[in-house]
Amino acid sequence: MTDSHQYVARVIWRGNSGAGTANYRSYRRNYDIVVEGKAPIEGSADPRFRGDAALPNPEDLLVSALSACHMLTYLALCADAGIVVESYEDRATALMRFTEDGGGFFVEADLYPRVQVADRSTVQKATKLHAKAHELCFIAQSVKFPVRNDPTVTASA
Repeated sequence: MTDSHQYVARVIWRGNSGAGTANYRSYRRNYDIVVEGKAPIEGSADPRFRGDAALPNPEDLLVSALSACHMLTYLALCADAGIVVESYEDRATALMRFTEDGGGFFVEADLYPRVQVADRSTVQKATKLHAKAHELCFIAQSVKFPVRNDPTVTASA
């Protein structure tokens, strides 16, 4: 029997301006993501869909989830391999295509992790571990579009 874990989140719309969804322009796209015992995340739609540009949108959260999952998997692999990571930063991107009927879908995502390790002798192994992290990342393995990695690993010593 395989092990499993259920994740539960409540999404609460906060955009009723008094008229509900009487028409496309009558409501705000703001919402809260609430996970029990954790700080809520305030979000909105992409500005293209009348959302608040100052808040993360579902598309931002998806690319962030891909990046964070890869990073956490990678850091665990490095720790297990005895590689000391001193810093990690990623500038992840994802491309969405829109359809004529107003729909859309992601076609690709790219992660650009910049990693600094403590020991120069571990740079090559640390670089290779990105491929393994990709194979093990739950989020990357759950999406139907390609997720590529273009890591740069340097050493402080």
